[in-house]
Amino acid sequence: MSAEHRGTASDPAAPTVVYPARTIVTGNPSNPRAEAVAVREGRVLAAGSLDECQAWGAHDIDDRFADLVLTPGMIEAHGHTLEGAFASLPYVGWFDRHRVDGGTSPGIRSYSALLDRLRELVAAEPGSTEPLVVGGFDPIYFEDEERLTCHHLDEVSTTRPIFVFHANAHLATVNTAMLDRHEITRDATTPGVARSPDGEPNGELHEQPAMMLARSGLAVIGNKMNDPQALRDLGQICANQGVTMLCDLLSPGLTRPDEPAKWHDVVDDPAYPARLLQRHVAAMAPGEFDWEESAELLVQLRRDDTDKLRTAGIKIVLDGSIQGFTAKMDWPGYYTGTDHGLWVVAPDQLYDIAAPFHRRGVNIHVHCNGDLTIDLWIDTVERLLIEHPWLDHRHTVQHSQLTTAAQFRRMAKLGMCANIFSNHIWYWGDQHHDLTVGPERARRLEAAATAAREGVSFSLHSDANVTPLGQLHVMWCAVNRVTPSGRILGEHERISAERALQAVTLDAAYQLHLDGEFGTIECGKAADFTVLGDDPLAVDPMALRDIPVWGTVIGGLPFAAAS
Repeated sequence: MSAEHRGTASDPAAPTVVYPARTIVTGNPSNPRAEAVAVREGRVLAAGSLDECQAWGAHDIDDRFADLVLTPGMIEAHGHTLEGAFASLPYVGWFDRHRVDGGTSPGIRSYSALLDRLRELVAAEPGSTEPLVVGGFDPIYFEDEERLTCHHLDEVSTTRPIFVFHANAHLATVNTAMLDRHEITRDATTPGVARSPDGEPNGELHEQPAMMLARSGLAVIGNKMNDPQALRDLGQICANQGVTMLCDLLSPGLTRPDEPAKWHDVVDDPAYPARLLQRHVAAMAPGEFDWEESAELLVQLRRDDTDKLRTAGIKIVLDGSIQGFTAKMDWPGYYTGTDHGLWVVAPDQLYDIAAPFHRRGVNIHVHCNGDLTIDLWIDTVERLLIEHPWLDHRHTVQHSQLTTAAQFRRMAKLGMCANIFSNHIWYWGDQHHDLTVGPERARRLEAAATAAREGVSFSLHSDANVTPLGQLHVMWCAVNRVTPSGRILGEHERISAERALQAVTLDAAYQLHLDGEFGTIECGKAADFTVLGDDPLAVDPMALRDIPVWGTVIGGLPFAAAS
């Protein structure tokens, strides 16, 4: 909560609720375990024995968690409202996926199943010419199939435009009807329009500028992302997965400054089951921008921050995705496959974009999937700090997938953070080992142990909806480093469950400049808890992701998961 919401003194007359639990993992090194927590005015009054919590005066006992386990509220420092948007759009991904109602959408494991699903959706709206948009697809899993093209999708419909959004959110595949609607032809000059051997577009669109050519399909997703129902669905998914705070890294405030007000209408409701932060995206869409003006606009947006919805800073996207072969890789490049690496922002523009925000004390997170982009961002931060010193910037490498030990050492000296995409170990680990980067580099993928050893503060994230929201799963990946084939991908990069829990609580809060308010269960901090069916520090590490989630507590208010 911001300073104006925290106040300076507790009101002894305010109602106090004491929550006993089977155990409470506080994350506070001076008081690591408790058996109860007292809450007053939305904050932790005490954590300790039941007697200690009751000693603060008049109180009510709420024993709903008596057989459950409380941890500090888990924080997703890199998610998207896409997770809520795709709750109402058809899912066509490889892995089974949780739904907002607590159920599961089954994965699709063949092109024939994909096309059959698309035919069902077309048949459900006969005669419609509105774009059919589906999400979650990734061709890299279909080893025995050729790359999906417009010709496959034309088997479904030659009249209704189809837009298949890839799981990595960096590519889409469209049919001929979509190409024709937007006049995407062999004469297209936009980078990222993939082509058949004859030079004609084959329906695959790489990165935002190319996807924007099929604007009617992308518009469906963009409108859904900022729809109030998508925000409400996102909040329920957070409760389902035990996430108390999510930082959205595609917030539209710099290009659509009226959108944050719509978010406030939904999120500021006391019944909304999560806290959201907006990290406004910069420089994804093509066009000319006045970055000084944009930085001033972001400072103004901060003035409307509330207890439940805040402005986190900005995000800059430098490159694409490794599994999409669009990330910028340093020597020797990709292991197999064609290098389609794209600079989403020209390297010589990164400083010009970042500097106005840095000078105004705005935290900057930069999307760096390939290792080539990480060097560029580190170099830029060094230049920023030389020209305008800021000792507590916490600028962050987002995804940080192939960061080397040498890069981590430089990041530590500059006070940078890493947000590590540990879910890649499960969802694409085998593909990275066999196809994209090869065995040796795959063993250093998502190198949390190296980050810890070199002194870089790091969090772990899902990039929802690229992978499903859920901090227990990102912890499980970082702790076990197991792939679907059963391979241990880099055993020396495993971390302990305790360190992983710290990464999704206190260290995530630190990365967001919020560690004074969130991240541990201790006197004075917000009463945000994740409520679990078992102790994540006591179960077998392989059972981490299977721990039942009861729900969350936000500012002392319980929110149950959907069942």
